[in-house]
Amino acid sequence: MKPSVEMTTILRKIRSDADVAMLVAYTFALAKQCGFSPVAVTEITTGASELATNIVKYAGEGVMSFSWVVVKNREGLEVMAEDRGPGIKNLELAMSEHYSTKGTLGLGLPGTRRLADEFDISSEPEIGTRVLFRKWKN
Repeated sequence: MKPSVEMTTILRKIRSDADVAMLVAYTFALAKQCGFSPVAVTEITTGASELATNIVKYAGEGVMSFSWVVVKNREGLEVMAEDRGPGIKNLELAMSEHYSTKGTLGLGLPGTRRLADEFDISSEPEIGTRVLFRKWKN
């Protein structure tokens, strides 16, 4: 079942807190239009918000994309966050609970991973970071 919206890959530039706020509203509306449950809409929106916030906080700017994906009879929404920032020096440490380089609670990336059905992150110092967040429709 395709989403009720016509969708190819949609790109959003992220450079400021205002962009993050607009992305949150956009993600919420998109996930609802795609027919996700209220819980899944919240999970997708929260995950996208965290990724966008990290782009602004750590890289300064980046891009997020949204795509409808079909893999082996499963359909879902894929959110990709990419930046060309300083990268994450120790990815294993960054993915651990309560680790933060900015004095926050350190729950963002590990929490985002828990919200996703599929999650992948790659990062190289001085090259940037790429995070895939995928949620399947039930």
